[in-house]
Amino acid sequence: MSFTERLWARIAPIRAAIDELPFLGALADGSLPRERFDHYLRQDALYLGQYARVLARVASLADDPDELVFWAERARDSIVVERALHARHVDVMADAVASPSCAAYTSFLLAQSHGEYGVAATSVLPCFWIYQDVGERILAAAGDLTNHPYGDWIGTYADPAFAEQTLRVRAIVDRVAEQGDGSLRGRMASAGEQAGRYEWMFWDAAWRMEAWPV
Repeated sequence: MSFTERLWARIAPIRAAIDELPFLGALADGSLPRERFDHYLRQDALYLGQYARVLARVASLADDPDELVFWAERARDSIVVERALHARHVDVMADAVASPSCAAYTSFLLAQSHGEYGVAATSVLPCFWIYQDVGERILAAAGDLTNHPYGDWIGTYADPAFAEQTLRVRAIVDRVAEQGDGSLRGRMASAGEQAGRYEWMFWDAAWRMEAWPV
């Protein structure tokens, strides 16, 4: 097994918990209340603003020119492409404040992006891979998206181009892990596992419409 395959197996309990989240079930069948979806989109837009900075930082750490270009392009997509999709649904910046889960997740990623290349790259892998995995299964469950209220959103994460990007991230992480020592691989695996937990927290927070308690 490759490093990323072992990581995927390691976070299997987290992925199983994600599959059980009510937000994703309601998103798939179209019953998700609009206010919950809008709350999610605003939080995701705030997340992407920081995520783009994380990807730009990962690019700056890259030790391969092609990988630097790849990460820089993904940083651009996070702002230009993804936020355009958000804007078709909601005014993403209208009174938007990052929730505790959103703030925690982005703070974690930013911290990882100021360290080692392999750790930084692994920390963003779950955002690619879990979204691709969830998106493909939601698409299968939803069926025809023509009249689905969230069809354009579901289609984005089940897009073949997104799957190709996920494979590229996996290849980068596997390369760095293979070239590193056991200590580095341990730090990379811990970062990937923690990011997987934050993926669960982000969707759970959207369902609860999480806000700051005080």
